[in-house]
Amino acid sequence: MVVGDVTTAVDVLVLGAGPGGYVAAIRAAQLGRHVTLIDAGLPGGTCLHRGCIPLKALLSSSERYYLARQEELALMGIQAESVSFNWAGMQAWKQSVVDRLADGVRRLVAGNHVEYVHGSGWFMNAHEVRVEGEHGSHRFKFEHCVVATGARAAAHDLPYDGAQVLTPEQALALQALPEALSVAGDDYIALELATLFARLGVKVQLCVPGEQVLAGVDPAALRLVQAGLRKLGVRVTTKTSAAQVSERPLVVSRGVCPHTAGLHLDAAGVEVAPSGAITVNTMQQSSVPHIYAIGDCTGGRMLASIAIKQGKVAADALSGQRVQFAPLVTPLVVHTTPELATVGYSADEATQAGYTVVTGRFPLAANGRALTLGSDNGVALVVASKEDGILLGATLVGPRAGDLIGQAALAIEMGATLTDLAEILYAHPGLGEAFQESAESALGRAVHMLAKTP
Repeated sequence: MVVGDVTTAVDVLVLGAGPGGYVAAIRAAQLGRHVTLIDAGLPGGTCLHRGCIPLKALLSSSERYYLARQEELALMGIQAESVSFNWAGMQAWKQSVVDRLADGVRRLVAGNHVEYVHGSGWFMNAHEVRVEGEHGSHRFKFEHCVVATGARAAAHDLPYDGAQVLTPEQALALQALPEALSVAGDDYIALELATLFARLGVKVQLCVPGEQVLAGVDPAALRLVQAGLRKLGVRVTTKTSAAQVSERPLVVSRGVCPHTAGLHLDAAGVEVAPSGAITVNTMQQSSVPHIYAIGDCTGGRMLASIAIKQGKVAADALSGQRVQFAPLVTPLVVHTTPELATVGYSADEATQAGYTVVTGRFPLAANGRALTLGSDNGVALVVASKEDGILLGATLVGPRAGDLIGQAALAIEMGATLTDLAEILYAHPGLGEAFQESAESALGRAVHMLAKTP
């Protein structure tokens, strides 16, 4: 690449190589576009290198250690004496997972002939971006641009030093585990961090700023998750802000905001909300039609799954296809003990939205597969419209909940009814049968649980 104030004409320019950005770049390349992908870091972004994947990898290894020490294992006839763990070994395994996925992303980007440029970019006008990188400054003139710069941590008054006050990313990279740890937050990240460290014997205090964690989640499901936290030894305090926590070290699952500062979006004429979020339509177009934006930088629910889908929509749209991002529901998974997954409305939310609802529940204690797994502490819940039986929401607490919630999301997107769920032939024994029986419960004909007497 030529160094200096030289302008290179490109077809599609993608700013940001996180889960949304690299997917948008690859999809556009698959559609015959010539794509340049810009990022100061490695492809995969925060999710792959410092967030979702590292946390889930450590949660997976900590779960295996925790389960090996439970009495249920002895009941299965397995003697696992003197089980121990090595934190450095867990960290090494986590990094091996990250490295393997990162190598896969790099191969996909290169294999689809996407040009990857290391650097930070900002708009000069509606058709040009300047990139400052390791080889100096360079201008790119584009036909279409996709902004995928993600989110940044919201401003906080706490003195983050990486030792006494830590971000979640710093906590996942600790060189040694402390004896005790406080976690401040009420979102899924806070719960997963508390779960991770408590499984490994750290005395954890979870400080919740409001009345409860995971606002909007069905109360019955939440009670099981909270009971699981107590079993792990997590002490939960409510109405406690991060600033009120005196115990150290403290991990703060702080909120994030769109990472758009410094992009000079005003120079391109791109409309931005007061929060910094880029305003987009259902095709992910900004107020400047040839400039698109996806993922966390557009605000809303900041999940990698949303960014990935929006990346595909943007690439399809700028390539001339008539598409839109308009999902009815977005699944949420929380890797606690037991695991929680939910999609769509809870009963309270559906009622507030104006529906008259019917609900169904089925305990995993009556599910054969859950019992064979030694994990019967859970429940399947469904919410449907009383008028026509159309499924509005579902929640599952128990083993592999996150892997199963997709079938409920599909059912909601396709307008399935309780009768549809009840009449599907499920594999037996299987955890999916719990969804079937919860639907049958709502219909008043569940077989494997006694009906409530008046």
